[in-house]
This record gives sequence, structure tokens and C-alpha cells, in this order.
Amino acid sequence: MQEEFKLIIGVLILFLGFPIGMYLKKLTLDENIEGQKWFKIIIALSLLGSLISMFVKNDTLLFTFLFMAIVTGMSLKGFKKLNK
Repeated sequence: MQEEFKLIIGVLILFLGFPIGMYLKKLTLDENIEGQKWFKIIIALSLLGSLISMFVKNDTLLFTFLFMAIVTGMSLKGFKKLNK
């Protein structure tokens, strides 16, 4: 029961990544355009880290890496719209 509770809390925190990413995108519009390649690198490393965390069975690292990928991805999504 305790393990399921931890997973539910982790998923809820992951969902917080979407509004946090949107908020950060609005705050840092000028920095997002210059750092687009770095955002892609962060997303790739975060997804790689989450895959490794699944094999190591470390839920804390898994959710941390997924949260980073979501927040960074939301910021990346924001300046793709600016470039169009």
C-alpha cells in the first residue's frame, strides 16, 4: 500500500510540471530563444536518466528526470511557437 501511495504522489508531482513549465516559459522568453539547443540536450539527458532509473528501480530518480523533461519540454514548446 505504501508503494502505491508513493507512485500516486510522484505522478501528481509530475503533473505539476506542466503548469510550472508554462509559467517558466512566460518568465524567460528572451533566454529561451538563445538556449534552444541546450533545452534539447537537457530533455534527451533527462529521458536517458529516466530509462536508466527504471532499470535500477529508483523511483525518486525516475520521477525527478521525468519532471525535468516535462518542464524543459514545455519551455521548448513555447519558443517553437515564437519562431513561427
